Amino acid sequence: MNQPAAAPELTLELQFIRDLQAVTNKIHATSNIDEIMLEVSQPICELFNADRLTVYVLNDEKNAIVSKVKTGLNSFKDLKLPISEQSVAGYVAMSKKLVNVKDVYDLAELKSVHPQLAFLQEVDKRTGYRTKQMMVAPIVEEKSGDLIGVVQLINNRAGRPFPALTEKGAVELCKTLAIALKQRQHGGPFIARTKYDFLVLDGVLTAAELELAIKGAREHGQEIEEILLTAFQVNAAQIGASLARFFGVDHEPFKPERIKPLDLIKSVKRDFAEMAQWLPVEESAAGVLIITPDPEKVRGTGMAGQVFPGKKLIYRVCSQMEFRQSLDLFFGAQGGMEGGSIGDLLSTMTDDSDEAESVSSEALAMAQDNELVKLVNKVIIDAYHQGASDIHVEPFPGKAKTEIRFRKDGSLQPYIQVPSVYRDPLVTRIKIMCDLDISERRKPQDGKIKFKKYGPLDIELRVATVPTAGGMEDIVMRILASGDPIPLDKMGFSRHNETTLKEVISKPYGLFFVCGPTGSGKTTTLHSVLKYLNTPETKIWTAEDPVEITQKGLRQVQMNPKAGLNFATAMKAFLRADPDVIMVGEMRDKETTSTGIEASLTGHLVLATLHTNSAPESIIRLLDMGMDPFNFSDALLGILAQRLAKRLCGKCKQAYQPDDAEVQRIMTEYAEELASTPSWAKDPAAGKAALFKAWQTEFADKDGKFTLYKPVGCEVCSKTGYKGRVGLHELLVGTDLVKKRIQEHARVAELFATALEEGMRTLKQDGIEKVMQGITDLHQVRAVCIK
Repeated sequence: MNQPAAAPELTLELQFIRDLQAVTNKIHATSNIDEIMLEVSQPICELFNADRLTVYVLNDEKNAIVSKVKTGLNSFKDLKLPISEQSVAGYVAMSKKLVNVKDVYDLAELKSVHPQLAFLQEVDKRTGYRTKQMMVAPIVEEKSGDLIGVVQLINNRAGRPFPALTEKGAVELCKTLAIALKQRQHGGPFIARTKYDFLVLDGVLTAAELELAIKGAREHGQEIEEILLTAFQVNAAQIGASLARFFGVDHEPFKPERIKPLDLIKSVKRDFAEMAQWLPVEESAAGVLIITPDPEKVRGTGMAGQVFPGKKLIYRVCSQMEFRQSLDLFFGAQGGMEGGSIGDLLSTMTDDSDEAESVSSEALAMAQDNELVKLVNKVIIDAYHQGASDIHVEPFPGKAKTEIRFRKDGSLQPYIQVPSVYRDPLVTRIKIMCDLDISERRKPQDGKIKFKKYGPLDIELRVATVPTAGGMEDIVMRILASGDPIPLDKMGFSRHNETTLKEVISKPYGLFFVCGPTGSGKTTTLHSVLKYLNTPETKIWTAEDPVEITQKGLRQVQMNPKAGLNFATAMKAFLRADPDVIMVGEMRDKETTSTGIEASLTGHLVLATLHTNSAPESIIRLLDMGMDPFNFSDALLGILAQRLAKRLCGKCKQAYQPDDAEVQRIMTEYAEELASTPSWAKDPAAGKAALFKAWQTEFADKDGKFTLYKPVGCEVCSKTGYKGRVGLHELLVGTDLVKKRIQEHARVAELFATALEEGMRTLKQDGIEKVMQGITDLHQVRAVCIK
């Protein structure tokens, strides 16, 4: 009776055994581990009717398994799992037993396998893929019983649990893989058929998907790389890694902030570079760096050697997309912005010193006016887009070229060099843009450029000229901050400082200062405060020089000293214009400060900036101006001192756990300024113990360990290890005790001790707390804090 039903099952089993044998033969035909993964991953999925496959191998430390191949688009490279019950594959590696689960999200089913067994849901959450059925088998060496790896099959395409027949097949497959992996651990190198085969080896694509991409590119007349980027969501870094392994050279990613090598690209036009498919990008002591999508072809032609005779050439591979991006960076996007690139603009500028001697600078400026306009505009546009705060134009006498540098994140970086023959016309052009006297070269001048009149950006630049040795003139242009103010909670304040600051500025009247050197972000902070206070019920007047950040609801007044409109005059005018809040760009004289104190005592909130080093020192500076200490102390709400430190690059910063000695050194440095406070001096040991306990609560993990970070350097941060800046803050609040000290004409040290006792954190202390949070490092904090 059962014979007719048994026949199909027997047929199915025989077919499965034949298919398993075919896969086994393929495994034995491979020469190394990489080839096993490349050639056999897809057939294994077909054999078991599985949607996805992951093969793990035991790591060198023998405490975890690491994925060698993962089929599926949303997989992650180098997935590492501990050998434990934290994951199904980890449990199989630990127990060396096959596990066949109907639904990995069914906790009851997992507990029936092992009470502590869990499914690692993180991968599903990150990819959006829903894992359900899972069959996992250990790869074990038959004689010794040692673990080699794990095979994990995910989701039966039939939508039901993997049948018992496949369990037997998985066991047999693992026996074959155990022999093959053991024999091929030291096999010969894998020979790729195409330059994209390593995408399959790395688990970025399946072999079938790569074949589909190649077929799609052929049918639609597109590059394979374009299909991979758009249809298969492969990124440029993954393609670059595959190309690097195929050609045997390093991958050179696109660097948008790369300095244009004018001496190199003047010998290479865009049309030639596109045709030859190579581009020189920089020169160092090691040689000229050449990027190309096909290093073998470029080496074979020998053309680069002819263009750069006698120089050592270093070849790096890049994707076609990265090559085009580099072309656009050096030569300007085709059909793009008027004016082209710096390379195009300077390619026609020859450094003919004889001509320079025979032609006056004014005549040369007129002759080259169109090119100079484009050149200066491009420099300003590039500086703005690269996030520079300042542009430094530095001419040198004789035949030396004019250096142009950008200040980014507080540090100067080279940008371009302009031939010496255009030294004077360049300076003249910038002077014309800010309406300065072009004939005056013996004394400094300053002015402003409203760039909207000359280019596509609505920005302003503050310009200063300085005569230098040899009859030269340096020019420094500061790009003024523009746009919307930053919300107060995005300014990088510590929780303590943010809460205290909001309490202080919410008072209906009084005097509040922000102090620090030029470029420390005082104006940005004040506008964030104004954004917090800016409501329809509040009348806010501002006197600024210049108006950098605009806000709807503020009545902003631009200073004009030539017309007699200065800070003191504006303050007096504001008092007759029914203000609630007054912001003054800078209190630099007795008259402005006195008016500010009077305004604060008559029911107005007055905000201002000062150029002082610290909050307590600001008080002494104001008293030295002749302020009455009683009126001043009554008016004072608080003083915020500020610095900007370099922020660790979030892409490449490296975490490490400091030893106890390093933590103690950092804590000792933090506590140096607390030594002067009465409570600390009374019992330093108790103070230090309390500080350590507070740090453990705020910065340590559950095991009591601290984590710090150090700079590494990557493409995002231009190999510096730092990207962007973070504010360090010192907030002194005008408490009753602080006001008493002001009235008593206390010295700076006494004011410091009192402020610290009242809860102030110094700039360095705030910086060290940001070090403990992993935002910056101690070197950068020390670089901007005097004490």
